[in-house]
Amino acid sequence: MKSFFRSVKNYLLLVKFSHTVFAMPFALIGFSLAVLSDGHDFSLRLLLLIILCMVLARNAAMGFNRVADKDYDALNPRTKSRELPSGIISKKSATIFVIVNAIFFIVTTGFINRLTLFLSPVALLVILGYSLTKRFTALCHFILGLGLSLAPVGAYISVTGTFALLPIIYSLIVLTWVSGFDIIYALQDDEFDRSNELHSMPSFSGRKNAIMVSIAVHAITFILVLLAGYLGKGGIWFWTGASVFSLLLVYQHFIVKHDDLSRVTLAFGTTNGIASIIFAIFVILDMLVRS
Repeated sequence: MKSFFRSVKNYLLLVKFSHTVFAMPFALIGFSLAVLSDGHDFSLRLLLLIILCMVLARNAAMGFNRVADKDYDALNPRTKSRELPSGIISKKSATIFVIVNAIFFIVTTGFINRLTLFLSPVALLVILGYSLTKRFTALCHFILGLGLSLAPVGAYISVTGTFALLPIIYSLIVLTWVSGFDIIYALQDDEFDRSNELHSMPSFSGRKNAIMVSIAVHAITFILVLLAGYLGKGGIWFWTGASVFSLLLVYQHFIVKHDDLSRVTLAFGTTNGIASIIFAIFVILDMLVRS
């Protein structure tokens, strides 16, 4: 039994399960938009299927990322202790893990509606394909953002079977927000990426310019948050959550400098995780109050 729980723990660490906090709250926003704002019936079964899809898709994506980057991770002092390069999990086992999660993701979408089933291979192509983009483009951060941005619009489609403007705006918020903070995260590996012919914004433009790009992208995020509030006729709860979210965006740029990366983990994980949760709570609360 101990070995089973140890294996579960290892796989949770492999896929950085705690980072689910970035996209999951926005999936709940997409679900709530459909139910609370557009008047569709609440279904616990459907909500659980959406959550399961989120977990399965992310497991497949992160597992594939670790398999694809195994050799690079083994060379990088920051990542050489990860589960694959250290031998805690074998490449074969991780590959099977990816395949199983990808298959179950597609099967689960089939229990939601026809449109989600048809779009599921496209979603997998985006979220798995991200792992290869660092080989040829410094825009890889935006592909990661695109992958996570599928959460709110995907959840909305799961309920309604249709597209709508407001959930797309929330998806654009996720795209720019995630892209911006992933650039900050990549600051740690700019020299390694450059020496190994890997592409990222920091390795392409240098740390100072990369931080400026991140700030510019997060400025767009702020504008999109304002647009979401305007189009969604947000009330006091929405604007409270939007204010906290925006302040946390600004905060991470104050604590990370091009010559001081000691608080990158705080900016990347803690700050953005808190921002996502708080924003989702207040946005959904605002919809509840006005429904």
